[in-house]
Amino acid sequence: MTANDETAIRELVASWLAATKAGDIATVLDLMTDDVVFLVAGEAPFGKAEFAAAAEKMQGVTFEAMTSEIREVEIAGHLAYLRSHIEMTVVPPSGTPVRRSGPTLTILRKGEDGRWRLARDANLLTVRR
Repeated sequence: MTANDETAIRELVASWLAATKAGDIATVLDLMTDDVVFLVAGEAPFGKAEFAAAAEKMQGVTFEAMTSEIREVEIAGHLAYLRSHIEMTVVPPSGTPVRRSGPTLTILRKGEDGRWRLARDANLLTVRR
């Protein structure tokens, strides 16, 4: 693991959070591989196209108090994983905030262009009361 790779991965996470908060779907999509797979409790695995379609349906939804505490990063060649804990408050157009938090396990792949991108993501966020 090089310090540059770990820094790039931490910057990817920060960019993902900032783009999500800003509603910048194009930037979020650019941070993932074309063959990305998301694993979310209660849902079938889905890819980039399904992620984009779901994001488009969330127009008017805002994300507040969004944090990701990276607890572990391991890099092996062109693959890496990171384990984190995410907390966020999702505010739909109705205005009733929903707080979600939980662990994630993410696999990243370094492309031929030298950029790290999200390739697999297991998101275990649940609603908190």
